[in-house]
Amino acid sequence: NFASDVLDRWSEIEKAGKRPSNPAFWWVNGEGEEVKWSFEELGFLSRKVANVLTKECGLQKGDRLILILPRIPEWWLVKVACMRAGIVIIPGTSQLSAKDILYRLQASKAACIITTDRLAPAVDSVASQCQLLKTKLMVSKGSREGWLNFTELYQNQSADHSCVKTRIQDPMMIFFTSGTTGSPKMTQHSQGSLGFRPLLSERYWLDLTSSQMIWNTADTGWILTSIASFFDPWVFGSCIFIHNLPQTDSEVILNTLCRFPIDALVGAPTLFRMLVQNDLSKYKFKSLKYCMSGGEPLNPEVMEQWKSYTGLDIHEVYGQTEMGIICSVSKGMKIKPGSMGKAAPLYDVQIVDKNANILPPGQQGEIAIRSKPIRPLGFFSEYLDNPKKTAESERGDFYVTGDRGTMDEEGYFQFIGRDDDIIISSGYRIGPFEVESALIEHPAVVETAVVSSPDPLRGEVVKAFVVLSPAFSSTDLTSLTRDLQDHVKKTTAPYKYPRKVEFVKELPKTVTGKIKRNELRDKEWGRI
Repeated sequence: NFASDVLDRWSEIEKAGKRPSNPAFWWVNGEGEEVKWSFEELGFLSRKVANVLTKECGLQKGDRLILILPRIPEWWLVKVACMRAGIVIIPGTSQLSAKDILYRLQASKAACIITTDRLAPAVDSVASQCQLLKTKLMVSKGSREGWLNFTELYQNQSADHSCVKTRIQDPMMIFFTSGTTGSPKMTQHSQGSLGFRPLLSERYWLDLTSSQMIWNTADTGWILTSIASFFDPWVFGSCIFIHNLPQTDSEVILNTLCRFPIDALVGAPTLFRMLVQNDLSKYKFKSLKYCMSGGEPLNPEVMEQWKSYTGLDIHEVYGQTEMGIICSVSKGMKIKPGSMGKAAPLYDVQIVDKNANILPPGQQGEIAIRSKPIRPLGFFSEYLDNPKKTAESERGDFYVTGDRGTMDEEGYFQFIGRDDDIIISSGYRIGPFEVESALIEHPAVVETAVVSSPDPLRGEVVKAFVVLSPAFSSTDLTSLTRDLQDHVKKTTAPYKYPRKVEFVKELPKTVTGKIKRNELRDKEWGRI
């Protein structure tokens, strides 16, 4: 159990005076508020929260809890508390719509949801359709009918709580991950795959000490935040730094790096693309030594610009919700622009063909990780309630990622693109089906296909090809585009909206009537 075997162990080391005096957690919001916790304080407060969940909410080991909070300290407390109580955590981004929340509540059969007053009305609008939802907790200064106030409850709780015993294969977290067809899948991780892997393969992508501090700017809904702002740094006893960052503001980020002793920075390529747009000569970073980028490939020219101004390399990491970190350019490794490094420890990563045969260096194929005869620690347990999808992810002795790539003679991997239609924009994974479903609800849309389109800042963005209803054929297309974009923002999470819209008479299709998204995508990327 990560709470008792790692965090409480660091608390003991701290008490014995064998850990530097820097905090374990340091949070700021840019408005003067600040929270600093030692491992001992983190333990004390998280035990109080564990008592809220078990005593006040009646949750038991194995129950599921949906956690939709922005980058606020309570997110970290709830996560540790759930581990203490054996409750399965389901994180979600604060951009989820009522429809997204309904799907997650129904699919996961969650007994409890914790969110802010901003999302509480969205939850209330769908809660009557979720019979298994027993408790709603709100992190807020105010109150709301039908909701328990998280802050009041935990402040008045006892800090006396015994951590449950969990086995390495016991479920710990479920992530909803977008697919190309259908709704997002539930990807389940165990105590071992997230909590024990960094202990076994120490420094496999992150190389920190207990006196250093890391800042990862990813959203709390994504696995990267669980890895880079929770499990892996705390294995080293490092300090996790968090800025609330309601918006990604490059000036705020650069000033934060100048003000605070941040040693390591982790962000999506979009972050670094934004930062190099600024005059970096104006900024002198206090402690920054190590930068990492993941979520999608980073353009070599951005890496060059960053290094020329800051003297720092950007180390790429490559991973998936299902696997965590798969490849990385570790500290001290030679950097090859355009490469995402070598296979991470515990993983035998190969390039395979359609029949799961290993391909020689330089040949393009699918990135795969050996899963037989022994499934390595770090792998997800399964796609919950979806044995068909779980089985489809295996080919021969390998788990296939759905990403295409090559490997060179030295074992460095290069990412080529998705084998399917997933769009990765600013580090967010977006399934075309979710956007198409939202668009098709609009009366102007007869048919639509959504693909990725190149974008200098975000890497790729969502583009929708739309066949209009005859009733809208004479409408002003500029205002209709805005109308469709607004409609998608209201219907689903706003980050999924199509930044580009093209109106067409018909969509290319196969003989069986399937839309040829790959043809539209290839045209968009200039491959035809």
